[in-house]
Amino acid sequence: MNRGDIMFVSLPTPRGTGHEQVGQRPALIVHNDPTSSNLPVISIIPFTTQLEALRFPHAIRVEPSDENGLSQISVLMVFQLRAIDKQRLLYKIGRLEEDILKKVDTEIRLMLSL
Repeated sequence: MNRGDIMFVSLPTPRGTGHEQVGQRPALIVHNDPTSSNLPVISIIPFTTQLEALRFPHAIRVEPSDENGLSQISVLMVFQLRAIDKQRLLYKIGRLEEDILKKVDTEIRLMLSL
């Protein structure tokens, strides 16, 4: 797996209530390639098909394409950047287009004030 790959993942339900994304869904791999093979976890950004998520800062609309493998219009929720155990990665569905990956980079920098 490489940065920019879109994987189908299984996100656990947290204890108690919360607003984290859960269940099986696409997620974008954002971890840096050289270091990801040395760690048991990998950094991802989950997708949702709930377009209302676009109202939040650091959310990016992604149209389905042959390259990305998405089946419907989705929202990348950069604000939900997280690390998950690699065992939660199920299978690759596609690769995010370079122009959208650049938008992700911009949103991560803005969100983290880098």
